[in-house]
Order: sequence, then structure tokens, then C-alpha cells
Amino acid sequence: MTAATAHPAVSHLAATALRRHVRRSGRRRRLAAVGLTLPLVAYLLVFFVLPILGMLRLSVANDELATTLPETTALLRAWSGEGMPPEDVLAVLAREMRAAHAARTLARLAKRLNVESAGFRTLVLATGRNLPETPAGSWTETFLALDPEWGKPAIWGALRRAAAPWTDLYLLAALDLERGEQGEIRRVAPERAIYLGILGRTLWISFLVTAACLVLAYPLAYLLAGLPERYANPLLILVLLPFWTSLLVRSAAWIVLLQREGPINQILQGLRLVDQPLQLVFNRAGVLIAMTHVLLPFMVLPLYSVMRNIHPSYVRAAISLGASPWLAFRRIFLPLSVPGIAAGCLLVFILAIGYYITPALLGGADDQMISWFVAFFTLQTVNWGMAAALGTLLFAVTLALYALFARVVGVDRLRLG
Repeated sequence: MTAATAHPAVSHLAATALRRHVRRSGRRRRLAAVGLTLPLVAYLLVFFVLPILGMLRLSVANDELATTLPETTALLRAWSGEGMPPEDVLAVLAREMRAAHAARTLARLAKRLNVESAGFRTLVLATGRNLPETPAGSWTETFLALDPEWGKPAIWGALRRAAAPWTDLYLLAALDLERGEQGEIRRVAPERAIYLGILGRTLWISFLVTAACLVLAYPLAYLLAGLPERYANPLLILVLLPFWTSLLVRSAAWIVLLQREGPINQILQGLRLVDQPLQLVFNRAGVLIAMTHVLLPFMVLPLYSVMRNIHPSYVRAAISLGASPWLAFRRIFLPLSVPGIAAGCLLVFILAIGYYITPALLGGADDQMISWFVAFFTLQTVNWGMAAALGTLLFAVTLALYALFARVVGVDRLRLG
């Protein structure tokens, strides 16, 4: 074989080897990239995705009856639901209720059923305590003798609904809805309809805080963006100072500052701006002031990072072409800063709707946001289903607001830096 005929074969082998080497290098780089991101993916999965999925499950879980009275649950699921259950179902119910009362597990079921129908807790606990081992006549007569309430179809309808593996009870309650005796969805009585009002209050307070942060942060970020770095950086550190102080400490400090005998009222009276001390704490004013102070840096930073990248020559060119400074700002600078405005408003609003500590410390009874009620059901009444339902409602509202933002403003215009 001559050199002339061997040369193409050698070139082909070299090109093949080069391609294999490039593919292997690409695979190694991809594997390295996946390995570097795996800890972050695992962290998000364990501490973000799984808790949210657990919350969503708790909001519709309905396992109290199945856990406490498993045989009765299976029989109630197969029962037609007409009148009172047959004797064999009542016999199993009586046996399991006596066993649950002896094991001290009946109270959890009674608490769950009381959510379904007021007064159910007393009925279940009293019946479980007084049920005999053998009936006096039939089990139907025995239950009715212990309490005539057992003869009402609504009681057995509630028990049958509690036997289902999933329930919409908590989600409906979070929307001020309930199911009637026939299973129809209806609005609760006006005196019991509170959660939609609380959600509206939460959104309104969050909107006011977001608007206040934008009004205060925009000129501050504009000033910082126009200063040389040797002046802007120290001022930016002052903006970040609240991050270095505990949220609880900041909220407590605002209580001291805003109270009737506090420094702010003393200054206002000293300047003769007011005759009497203003009520600035334990009301809506205190909540708005403190939340605006806490969340202000989250508005300043996105605005500053976007404004810093807007070249001053754009505005100068508009002025040199005859535009007034205000017109140049409105037509050139303001549109270019919209991504920072959008990012700051979205960030502050989402953070605000989940606030708990500041409204709890500085607000009154009519200023508590939905997070306070989530904590109330979690820590005080231990009603995990209702707490999860309110959390799910807040999560759904957040997703809806983000979807609206993406449709109106566009996620591609969202800039944090």
C-alpha cells in the first residue's frame, strides 16, 4: 500500500478517535455537572418539594376513622347509607368503640368528627364510655337508648363521609363552604364565614406593604445607582443592615418606638404636629410600618441591580435631543427599570402574604393574617387538616398571582441582577 492510498485511512481513524474522545469528554463534563447539582436537587426535594406534597396530602387526608375503627370503616364504605346501619355494622362499631375508649384513641376520632358536625365529640366520647358488651335487645335500641342523636340521618351521613379515604371538608371550610345533609356544597352561615375575609385582609396588607416599599425604594435605588461606587457601597451596606438583625428583635424594637410614650410620638408632639399621642402600635398602622421596614431591602436590591446596568448616556442622549429631564426619565429610564420593579414587587408581595411574627406582635385582633391561623390550628388546636388546607389555599393564591404576573409582565422580563 502506498502512502497516497494509506493517508485517507489514517485520517479516518484519527477523526474517529477524535470524535470518541470528544464524546467521552462531553459525557464526563455532563456527569460532573450532574454530580455538582445533585446536592442542591436533593436539598430542594427533601426540604421544599416533599413538605409541600405532605401539606397537600394533609389537607385532604381522612384517616382518623380508618385508623381508630378499621373494621367499621370498611363496613360503612359498603353500606348504602339509608336509615341506620344494620345490626352487624352496629355490633362491630360498638366493639371497636369500646376498644378505642380503653386504648384512649377515641378522642382523636371524636375531635375529627366534631369538625364534621358540632356536638359529635360529646356524643362519641359518651357513647364509647357507656357502651355495654352485650346489647339490651338490639344494638339499634342500645345506641338510641344511650343517645337519641344516633337516630338522626345526619350523624350517620357524617360517619359515612369520614369513612372515605379522602375528604374535601378542610378545603371547603377554608373557602367558607360546607356540605349539607344531602352532600350538597353550600356557604356556611355568615357568622362562621371568616377565612375568605382573612385571605382578603392578607392580600390587602401585602399590597399596601408592597406599594409602600416601592415608593420608598425606587428613589433610594435611583440615588444609589447614580453615585460612584465608593459612595454607593457604604450606603448599600446601610440598606442591608436590617438583614443582620433578628426579625423578632426588629419587631420588638418597633413596639418601643411606636408606643404612645415612645420616641416617635414624643418627636411628633415636640414638633407640635399632634396634640395627643397617636395609636401607632397594636393596629394596622404598626403592622404596615414594621413590615415595610423589614421588607424594604428586598425591593431595593432588585431595583439597584437593574438600575446599575442602565447606562447614563441613554438619558443624556434623550435630553440632548430636546427632551426634558422628566420626559427622559419617564420614556427612557423608567421602562428600562421595569424588570427591577417587577422582581421587587413579586418578591416583596410573596414574602408579605406569609408573614406571621410582625402582625402577631404589632397588630390587633383585626390585623392578623392567614399565617396566624395556620399557626393557631397547628400549635393550639392541633388540627393539622385545617392548617394544611389554609396553607394549600395560600399556596394556590401564590401560584395564581405568579401565573398572572407571568402573563401580564412576562417571566422573561424578571431580573434580579
